Amino acid sequence: MIPVSLRAQPAPRTLPVRSAPIRAAATSAAGAQPAAASATAAGAVPATQQDGESIRRAALAFLQQQAAGLPGKTTVTVAPAFPRGLAACTTLEPFLPSGARLWGRTTVGVRCAGERPWTIYLQAKLAVQATYYVAARQIAPGETLTAADLVARDGDLTLLPLAVITDAQQAVGATALTRVAAGLPLRQDLLKSAASVSIGQTVRVVASGQGFTISAEGSVLNNAAPGQQVRVRMAAGQIVTAIVKDAATVEIPL
Repeated sequence: MIPVSLRAQPAPRTLPVRSAPIRAAATSAAGAQPAAASATAAGAVPATQQDGESIRRAALAFLQQQAAGLPGKTTVTVAPAFPRGLAACTTLEPFLPSGARLWGRTTVGVRCAGERPWTIYLQAKLAVQATYYVAARQIAPGETLTAADLVARDGDLTLLPLAVITDAQQAVGATALTRVAAGLPLRQDLLKSAASVSIGQTVRVVASGQGFTISAEGSVLNNAAPGQQVRVRMAAGQIVTAIVKDAATVEIPL
């Protein structure tokens, strides 16, 4: 007989379970709370400093109030403010800087007149969606416009010339001063209404005050409609700025 070996085979090796990643994850989660709290504290604005959002809101409310009388639908946006340590202020005073216009892209200022005064400037944009008019056809110089010569369009007036026609009555019956291409926005300086003044025209310049009136003749230097500013060269050579009253008279505001 062939002897048979009865030696036992070694048992399979069992690998230990590694729990280190679980402990590490628990440690990370525990450390996240202090980190988050630290980040929140770092982003908070101290009570002694002015926060930027209140400055932006004050500027926005100011521009919206100032733009209330503009034609069409007005949309105002103001860029974020970054005070960078400005002292807290109880009364914010928004204002338009010298030379800034309440139209299109502009700048608005906000000042504080407290014990620690400061002034900050923000970029803003004012869009005015309204109806304006373009030429329905090519219009030759000297032609009188009728309602059929006008086509209404809707758009942002701040992207168009300031003198663009927004009321059809401003153009109907007016005379073209120059050639106007079809589709071109109609402007007050391209037309002459019955009450307008034009370059080279002689007008009476009037200046009135309490108890006195002075008048003299001058030569018009730019086309203008009633209510618009016009520059006039006087007989002595000086140039004055006046407001058109009618086709023959301009007034100097005092």
